[in-house]
This record gives sequence, structure tokens and C-alpha cells, in this order.
Amino acid sequence: MNTATEPLHLTVDETGPGVVRELTGDQLAALLGVPGLVRLSPAAGGRWRLTGNQKAGLIRLRTASGGTIQLHLRPKLPVRNLLFLLCYAPADPWLRDTVEAAEADDLLPALADLLARVTRRTLDAGVLHGYRTVEEELPLIRGRIRTADQLRRVGLPLPVAVRYDDHTPDIAENRILLAALHRAARLPQLPPRTGLALRHLAQHLTGVHLLPPGTPLPRWTPNRLNSRYAPALRLAELLLSDRSLNPEGGQLPTTADGFVLDMPAVFERFLTLALTDALARRGVRCAAQEQHHRLDQAGHVRLRPDLVLYRAGRTVSVVDAKYAFRHTPAPPTEHLYQLLGYCAALGLPHGHLVYAATARDGATEHVIRRTGITVTAHALDLDRPPAELLTTVSELADRITAAPETDRAEADVPPGATGQ
Repeated sequence: MNTATEPLHLTVDETGPGVVRELTGDQLAALLGVPGLVRLSPAAGGRWRLTGNQKAGLIRLRTASGGTIQLHLRPKLPVRNLLFLLCYAPADPWLRDTVEAAEADDLLPALADLLARVTRRTLDAGVLHGYRTVEEELPLIRGRIRTADQLRRVGLPLPVAVRYDDHTPDIAENRILLAALHRAARLPQLPPRTGLALRHLAQHLTGVHLLPPGTPLPRWTPNRLNSRYAPALRLAELLLSDRSLNPEGGQLPTTADGFVLDMPAVFERFLTLALTDALARRGVRCAAQEQHHRLDQAGHVRLRPDLVLYRAGRTVSVVDAKYAFRHTPAPPTEHLYQLLGYCAALGLPHGHLVYAATARDGATEHVIRRTGITVTAHALDLDRPPAELLTTVSELADRITAAPETDRAEADVPPGATGQ
């Protein structure tokens, strides 16, 4: 019998029939308190069926009665493949450490171990320092006197209100890295060895201010000086981002702790980066998530395609990513409707759907009656090794650029949206 304070351990696969469990009212409320984690439906005997909702990770929920729920959301993809999708960047196709980190069966230990490996390699070359403007009151003059503030101190010559640039490790890059190390060290089910490594690395960042929980991450700009930090910062920002649980980018509820990925967002990000890089080598520019497109003449119905493709200032195609594992030859009707709308609004004769796949499915073409518009559905086999997957993306770029373009002389491209 499941009691209100007894710890509840649940493992739910991303796909499949799910699990049936008895839940107390507090446990049900805690699961519903973070929308979208799992799908809940009534089952026989007053129990509940929990099925996957395209999420992966591990989260610990606290109930109103003081109990805990540890929910393991197991991804369909092997951890090694998932880490590659997460860490991919065109300038750094995949981290060599990814394969070693992926020896762990679970995502969180693998991700924390990967962060430790990459951070150690980053800090081995020394902690990055930078200049930061400091305003404070000192018993001596340093930098420039803040004249207006000092004049308000009538009759009090000391301390002096000054402003100066301090060469310090307390910069945005190190603050993000330190926050990620602290969060990773608190992740559930972390091996002691990994936790010890993370805490040891955090000690290297002496003099760096630890961001309070819930504080927005500071901005940093990639440059020549911080380029060696880039792989570690990508992982750090990923671990510190709770947008997978809150589409508006808010923080986790105070009753929740852990890390959860939204798999459609992971696939969309990978496809955007990899396909943009592949098409750029073919003279095609990709614009992601443009918001100025409209479906109706009056401009009331907005469209936001995943990728709009331009060549020499002309719109040449549109691509939409679908994290859906198709089992039928034809795409779902709503997906065809969506691409049909994109093509009609952009004046294109051809659009492309790209599906996540676990089988080597070929491309299928679907000519929409009485419109002359063709929608081609492609499949990327995410089970392939990284090098093979990138080769598949390159082949996809070849098929997209080989597709017929519109015969019109100019595409309807809004000002500011053209050019390469």
C-alpha cells in the first residue's frame, strides 16, 4: 500500500505503454504541478497510468505531506546518441569525452560526468580573468572618484566613492560554470566519484560569486579569449536551463529538483545547427524561427517556420522538424497542412518535413492536389553513430537544394530578411 510519506520511485519510458501505479492525492498533485512531465490517465482499480511525454531526465518532486517522488524519464535514444545531439556545435562537431561519459546507462550521471571532464580540460589551462567595473567606498583613491556621490558626503572626506576596473575571475563565464558545477553535484543518483570531481573543480573558481538559485544567467560574448570555455559553457547553460519544463523560460517550482529535457526541442536544435552548417556550404542561408511571416492577406495569422531557406536574397524552401517516429508511409494530415500553409504563404512549390527516425526510412514525396505544391518527408536515423548522422544531414542538404525552386523572378521577402 502506497502511503503519503513513503518515497515513490517511478521509471517511465519515453515511448511505450507506460506504467500503472497507485498514487495518493498529494503524489498526483505533485506530478501535475510540473505540467507536461508525463501523461496521466485513470486505470482500473483507482490507479493511474503514466506514459512518456517526449521528456528525458530525472526529477525529484516533494509532496505537500513531506514525501518524495523520484521520476526517471528514460529516453528512447541511447545515452551516447542523446549526448551527441545535446553537445553538437558546427565548430566542435562532437566532444571526444562524450563516448567515455556515455558509458553510464542514465542521462544525468553521464551528463554530470561529461561536464566534469570538459571543465577539467578547460581549467587545466588556467581560470579565465577579465575586467569588471567596481563601484565602492575606499579609504584611498583607486581609479576614478565618483564626483556626484562624493559631493553628497558633505564634511566626510573618507571613505572616497570611487569607480575602477578590476582584473578578476568573477566574470560571467566563471559564474555560469560555477553555478553549473554546484547544480550538477546535487543531481539525484550521482555517483560519489563524479560528485567529488565536481566539488573539487568548483574549488578552482576561488573569488567567483555563486549565483543565487533562480537568478538569470549573466550574458557572455564569444571571443578569442574565452573560446576554450565554449564547450563547457554550452553544457553549463544546458544544465542551468529549466525551459524544458516551462516554455516561458521560468524556473522549476520550489518543490522540484533535477533535470529534464524536452526531446522535440533537442532534435530541433540539432537539426537547425547541423542543417544550417551543411546548407551554408552550398550557398544557402537558413533563418530559424522567423516571426514576420503571415498566412492571410491582412496579416493576422502568424507563421513561424523552423527554417526558411534563402539563396541570393530569394526564398527557396522551408523546412520543419518533427520529433515523431513515423510508422506509416504518409505523414500525419496535420503536418501536411502545416507545410502547405508555409509554402502557400511563402510562395514556394516545395517544402520539407524532417522526422526523427530509428530506422533507415527513405524520403517520400506528396503532391498536394490542385495546388502544385510538393511536400517531401525525410527521416534522420538518430540511432546512427555521430559521423554517419552528420553524413545523413549532408545528404539531406543535397536533396533539399536539388528540389525544384519557384519560377517567379523574386520571392516575397520582407525588408531586412534577405541577403547572405
